[in-house]
Amino acid sequence: MFQRPVLLVVAHGSRDPRHAATVHALVARVRALRPGLRVETGFLDFNAPAVPRVLEGLAAEGVRDVVALPLLLTRAFHAKADIPAVLHEASARLPRLRVHQAEVLGPSPLLLTALERRLYEAGLTPGDKSSTGVVLASAGSSDPEAIAVIAEIARELRHTGWCAVRPAFASAVSAGRPRTEDAVREVRAAHGVRRVAVAPYVVAPGFLPDRIARGARESGAEVLGEVLGACPELARLLLTRYDEARVPVRLAAVSA
Repeated sequence: MFQRPVLLVVAHGSRDPRHAATVHALVARVRALRPGLRVETGFLDFNAPAVPRVLEGLAAEGVRDVVALPLLLTRAFHAKADIPAVLHEASARLPRLRVHQAEVLGPSPLLLTALERRLYEAGLTPGDKSSTGVVLASAGSSDPEAIAVIAEIARELRHTGWCAVRPAFASAVSAGRPRTEDAVREVRAAHGVRRVAVAPYVVAPGFLPDRIARGARESGAEVLGEVLGACPELARLLLTRYDEARVPVRLAAVSA
């Protein structure tokens, strides 16, 4: 009988305790949406349990299949290098455990809905769209693919009716890209903008989201949304990526 793969949510980790707390709250929401699914959490750094320890524990229990889902919004270094290396090393030590890496969370229409949810929770209404400019503030990356995806998401968000949308990047590795405060000033100068809102395109609190918030305050943005966090859209998206990844897992089990 085919056993449903365990979902392992792979988070980056942070010294900021809010990060792990947010990840655990999101995972709890995923469990509530699908009670029959076993969902575990592993961290790449700073927090416990580490991903290899979680996989070792699952293998010791006799689990055969795991879907490792990166809690990442874009395909950049962690999705392309860090996580595959960790999973490959663990699989080599645990040959009875099949580990399949799922796709990252973005892009997805659910993320656009989640971004708007956070802006509305911060005080905006759908009627404010036509006069509000939005800064889509991401953590940032040196990966051209990730940068291009953020730019495309900004264009898609603009097409939902906001007056203007500009991307911004918090990390120093995104050298030459607009910071939050720069993008706020640019959006404010756009035609028809009466107020500027900053929408953090990040999953959990931490150093870079704090930098985004600081840039929003220093540049006088009228509205600052919360991080995506444990919002219902993000929980649904995790299950969508899990379901997409289950197909090759099932085929591998059938052919084994």
